[in-house]
Amino acid sequence: MQTFFQLSVADVISSLKSSASGLKSDTVVNLRNEFGENVLQEAKRKSKLSILISQFKDVMILILIVAAAISFMVGEHTDAYVILAIILGNAWMGYSQEYNAEQSVKMLQKMSAQFAIVIRDNNPLKIEASQLVPGDLIILEAGDIVPADARLIQVSSLKTDEASLTGESHSIEKITEPIKEGDIVPGDQLNMVFKGTVVSNGSAQAVVTAIGMNTEIGKIAGMMEASSQKTPLQKRLAVFSKQLAVIVLVICLTVFGLGLLRGEPPFAMFLTALSLAVAALPEALPAVITIALAQGARRMVSQNALMRKLPAVETLGSVTYICSDKTGTLTQNIMTVESILAVEGKEELLGYAMMLNNDVRFSADKELLGDSTETALVNYAIDKGKTKEEADQKFPLLEKLPFDSERMRMGTLHKYGDKWILFVKGAPIKMLESVSEKYKNQTDGWLAQNRKWAADGLRVLFFAYKIFEKDPGRITSDEENELEFLGMAAMIDPPREEVIEAIKECKSAGIKTVMITGDQPLTATAIAQRLGMIEEGSQEVRAGSDLEKLTEEEFKSVTKHVAVYARVSPEQKLNIVKALQNNGEFVAMTGDGVNDAPSLKQSDIGIAMGITGTDVSKEASDMILLDDNFATIVKAVREGRRIYENIKKFIVYVLSCNLGEILVIFFAPIIGFAIPLLPIHILWINLVTDGLPGIALVAEPAEKDIMNRPPRPPKENLFAGGLVLRIVLIGIIMTFAALFIQWWCVSENYDVMTQQTAVFTTLCFVQLGNALSVRSTYHSIFSRDIFANRGMWGAIILTIMLQMLIVYVPFLDTVFKTTPLSWHIMLIVIITTVVCIILIELVKLMNKK
Repeated sequence: MQTFFQLSVADVISSLKSSASGLKSDTVVNLRNEFGENVLQEAKRKSKLSILISQFKDVMILILIVAAAISFMVGEHTDAYVILAIILGNAWMGYSQEYNAEQSVKMLQKMSAQFAIVIRDNNPLKIEASQLVPGDLIILEAGDIVPADARLIQVSSLKTDEASLTGESHSIEKITEPIKEGDIVPGDQLNMVFKGTVVSNGSAQAVVTAIGMNTEIGKIAGMMEASSQKTPLQKRLAVFSKQLAVIVLVICLTVFGLGLLRGEPPFAMFLTALSLAVAALPEALPAVITIALAQGARRMVSQNALMRKLPAVETLGSVTYICSDKTGTLTQNIMTVESILAVEGKEELLGYAMMLNNDVRFSADKELLGDSTETALVNYAIDKGKTKEEADQKFPLLEKLPFDSERMRMGTLHKYGDKWILFVKGAPIKMLESVSEKYKNQTDGWLAQNRKWAADGLRVLFFAYKIFEKDPGRITSDEENELEFLGMAAMIDPPREEVIEAIKECKSAGIKTVMITGDQPLTATAIAQRLGMIEEGSQEVRAGSDLEKLTEEEFKSVTKHVAVYARVSPEQKLNIVKALQNNGEFVAMTGDGVNDAPSLKQSDIGIAMGITGTDVSKEASDMILLDDNFATIVKAVREGRRIYENIKKFIVYVLSCNLGEILVIFFAPIIGFAIPLLPIHILWINLVTDGLPGIALVAEPAEKDIMNRPPRPPKENLFAGGLVLRIVLIGIIMTFAALFIQWWCVSENYDVMTQQTAVFTTLCFVQLGNALSVRSTYHSIFSRDIFANRGMWGAIILTIMLQMLIVYVPFLDTVFKTTPLSWHIMLIVIITTVVCIILIELVKLMNKK
């Protein structure tokens, strides 16, 4: 079946049962009943309740809920309330972030025209765009937003800006003739206009072919159903939480069973098992991770990266691919004249031709309005000292011959002293057909220069002129002959200079950058070479038409090697991201247009442009670049890696501390000692001794070589790099320290409460020393600036002060079931702590080797 762009105007009108006088009113009613309104439907989104409920589905949160319930059952209400406070605070922060992220498709409606001029019953009417139906005849003027997809039937110098839909960096010249090729992307359907794009020049009549969700922008809205991706940290923590739940359950059952076999009272053993469960659970982990991400998000804002979703902060540190749109992201989104070549002695006249031969308008504040190619020419002339006022005075405009797709030229007639001059610009081949015979022997050189510039991705226009000795009267295209060649100009949307360095940094960090654009392959390749993404002559370039021919497996394989995708549709962009993810990559996608929105949402992290980006792309993203600078992404990646490393340090810290608590409680009764820690002691250690230094750890400065390491392997677990052994050894050191203190207290005939207070204080101090050690993964405490993280020292001093208060203040003794320790006991505790810190540093040294 032929599509509308392949049909003639007459066949299109006939197939849509329309006419030159438009639809009849009674026909419109039937068509509206059949096709519905011309509006975009919202993608199915989560309700507020479902978003809130989802905050409690994490395994770690479920474990904490069970722990709180058990604490209530056994009368430990203080413990239960603290755990519940952590759960609710974490849920609220997650809910508030996620709710705002569910508004993506709503913003698509802002792109749509509110009204349209339509011809019905041979009368022009202004109606709401939502009331259009297929077959309606619409009138388009410069500045209009196209209200529906439509086939052009009449055009007058029509150009449309389709950058937000196709990625094209310049306005598109439109035609009415049928196009023979099939399966071409919207950007190549030159006789069609699309809903949401803008008429930048000229006027037209068109017949509506698709409305609502059947339009190109509607298809994009349908693709916005893509599910949100879990971050690498979320995936790793989900696995870790499940494993931890099993381990905790096994330990608790083992201790409870052994106690019953020894004849211990069942309720006492149940309390002991509960203490172990509390000791094993890192209650502060959800809160610390949320705080780490929130602090990272605040730091990123100061670097012009606005995070819309907290978990995405960490994802940045994991990305292996950055897929970037070209226009406005890697380039400046400003067409710029890069080179000109004028006939000797005609440089000044060429400048006037560039200033005058166009449809550019000046706004009240001197901003240039019009086609991007023509505004580039005018800007160049202005930069060279020309002014519009001077040019108009010297060459008053008399008449225009508008550009059309057949001639591929534009002419303007001006008064020139006592003569008349015709300036003409256009496509190189068409211009050479009209130059004077005396220039025929020079055309090979001009064409060679044109090919050279075109190979560099430049868009080339030729200029010529013709002088009339007497008034030519009303001119036609017949006067565009025997022209004097004036020169040529080459334009491009240039790359951002800072992006070149950013791509180098990505390479050193092991991140591959890929360009995905709707622009032409030649232009995309030239920009990629300038940015250092590919080498000259590289085969890492594919066009969308090539991708259409591939099977799913071939497509998946191709994405492993291609660095530039050109002339691709929004659906192909989405498929590229999915294929990379299926290859095990973590993908960041940048973009600013409507065409980027589905792939932004599908990617592991979507990055939108804050200045040039459409509302749709911003709402579909996880992060917004406030300065539209690709280089900002590299800073954000560095911050993401820092955050992950610091969270990993906290996990090592908290698990080694919790393991020490578990082993102490497990072995003390076996040795014959009293239970060394009560549930309130364990909760205090986990929330304060773990929590305060943990919060300080997430602010630890990044290590110097953090951007010289490759991205973390996608399937790497949290404990890669020998961390399990390190955690176990540190846990054993703490266990020996605590059991030694309890043995010493027993040998000195101290009561059970004194033993428990001494063990409690020892574990607190040793864990603070562990926090200092954990600040660096491989280097010793003293090998880097020990005072670089002032927050850590503040947390340590505050924790020591709080520990002293609950040991020596009578009122707090009652609440925390502690007793004052003599100076003699405190001295032994301090000596034991120092020895433990030295041993923990030796473990780190061994782990490094």
